[in-house]
Amino acid sequence: MIKRKLFKELKEHLSQKEISVIIGPRQAGKTTLMELLQSCLKKEKKNTVFLSLDFEADKKHFASQNNLISKIQLEIGKSRGYVFIDEIQRKENAGLFLKGLYDLKLPYKFIVSGSGSVELKEKISESLFGRKRIFELNTISFQEFVNFRTDYRYEEKFVDFFTVEKDKGRDLLIEYLNFGGYPRQILEPQLKEKSKIMDEIYHSYLEKDILYLLRVEKIEAFSSLVKILAGQTGKIVNYSELSSTLGISLKTIKNYLWYIQKTFIVQKITPYFTNVRKELSKSPIMYFYDLGLRNYALGLFGNLTIPSELGFVFQNFILNVLKEKLRFTAGELHFWRTKDRAEVDFIIKFGKSIIPVEVKFKELTKPEVGRSLRNFILKYQPEKAQIINLSFKKSIKIDKTRIEFLPFYELVKEREFFGA
Repeated sequence: MIKRKLFKELKEHLSQKEISVIIGPRQAGKTTLMELLQSCLKKEKKNTVFLSLDFEADKKHFASQNNLISKIQLEIGKSRGYVFIDEIQRKENAGLFLKGLYDLKLPYKFIVSGSGSVELKEKISESLFGRKRIFELNTISFQEFVNFRTDYRYEEKFVDFFTVEKDKGRDLLIEYLNFGGYPRQILEPQLKEKSKIMDEIYHSYLEKDILYLLRVEKIEAFSSLVKILAGQTGKIVNYSELSSTLGISLKTIKNYLWYIQKTFIVQKITPYFTNVRKELSKSPIMYFYDLGLRNYALGLFGNLTIPSELGFVFQNFILNVLKEKLRFTAGELHFWRTKDRAEVDFIIKFGKSIIPVEVKFKELTKPEVGRSLRNFILKYQPEKAQIINLSFKKSIKIDKTRIEFLPFYELVKEREFFGA
């Protein structure tokens, strides 16, 4: 069993009246998490029932709210109980269906989950306004992965482990950058089987979430778009170029990109700018939620060895860490590019305060500050800047800006966002 950080948050929310809604990518571990919650409740002698819209035998109970209530009452009676509903996105108008149940003021706590379909993520929020809390479960994080791989011996000594066991720590990083965080492939030791699992996940996404749920007709063009985005990780997206390459309209390209974001495949980072004439326009950069899926789309799953290839994936990895740190803050995440090719990987914005962040997949032995970051510092005078690297730690000053060189594992471990 791989321990998930979200489990504690979900368990604490069981005492709240709101519906707990777990969303995230297909096969990220939502069902397993719900089953674990149910198991804990059973040990406490609580009444529970687990229903899934993936099971034909359960589907009939969702024909109406009355049908479902009858089934719940049959299983756990009319007193306090916990109702788990898996794959809720398969229910038409799921948000309105759950709203009706909630408004009946039943003695049941509902915990529901669903894969990242547009219907679930968009409409359920609208229908259940004030009646739900959404918990986003992504694939296994690096910290969860390392803790599992080391049998949880260093759970409270995460930074110490990487400081002392440099080689083991590096091997774990390279493994994660290659294979990503889907639970099934982490649990599978054989490379051949890992590839089969990722193939099933990838095609399940295309054939279920995209072809059926989203009614995308040109599935080959959509699949090609995912592959192109995988090859352009960390690079600015040119909509017109994508349209020309794939032979589909600009409107369709933007529509497909919207789908890809809403289904937890890629996430968009927009540029930071104050002077539109000097800096590039609003073309975004796309990064992947899961590194393994990104690598699979390129035919590089498990085969990343060249530092330049690993560098782009490491940058994506740091992006995912930063996004997680910013999740419950007012911080915004951007990138910086100018027409004269100056660039900074990430700009974190807290109101009027900004923190430039550079990512280097290198074993630094001394402070190195590139031209682009120096230019940004001179132009914007931030209070501090960060250079995330493999193991070097030091702090220096350029003018009034404090530059912190930080090993990636210290960034991963920080409980609160390091720049807040």
